[in-house]
Amino acid sequence: MVQAPSHPDIPASDPPHRAIRSFVLRAGRMGTGQQRALETLGPRFVLPFSSSPLDLPATYGRQAPLVLEIGFGMGAATAEIAAARPETDFLGVEVHTPGVGALLKRIGEMELANLRIVQHDAVQVVEQMIAPASLSGVHVFFPDPWHKKKHNKRRLVQPPFVALLASRLAPGGYLHCATDWQPYAEQMLEVLSAEPTLVNTAEGYAPRPDYRPLTKFEARGLKLGHGVWDLVFKRK
Repeated sequence: MVQAPSHPDIPASDPPHRAIRSFVLRAGRMGTGQQRALETLGPRFVLPFSSSPLDLPATYGRQAPLVLEIGFGMGAATAEIAAARPETDFLGVEVHTPGVGALLKRIGEMELANLRIVQHDAVQVVEQMIAPASLSGVHVFFPDPWHKKKHNKRRLVQPPFVALLASRLAPGGYLHCATDWQPYAEQMLEVLSAEPTLVNTAEGYAPRPDYRPLTKFEARGLKLGHGVWDLVFKRK
């Protein structure tokens, strides 16, 4: 076994620092349609990660409000929202390749011109690719709740990340989170309420805005009495 070279200022026993990830890369099965969409539409609609802010007019071919969606899953809701709001541009961030392929397939089928994708860690995308005060909205729908208490630190909605998102919102821009896990909803409400640059648009949880589609999974859960909590905050 080859040992790493020692450093005079760092004890040899110290482990290397690792950032906490809010996601786990899972092996997913790619359908032929998704693979074809990746090959044919990926070069146009998937943006490479960059360490400098996006040139939005060059990216979308126009100047329009921009909404960021973090963790779009298989992209059904993302595509539906983009189709219903053609006057707004959307940027979806997702790390899982099958989801990227599925959304690209929808982009092709629905002929969506106002949607782009970045396949990369969301924290780094927001830090480096999104300019301050450039977003009109942020969507964080049903992020991984990390049910076990020892894994709660992996949850995406934490004070530092909320502060970062708030800094990327233009005044009056909104941050919309949704979850079907009540303990996470309670944490979201606490964290969002504590961010001094944000204000709640409701007394606690908000009714589901019309623009967020009701998914089949969500509708089935509601029929069984399962709760869903939406939180909509605005940038002061």
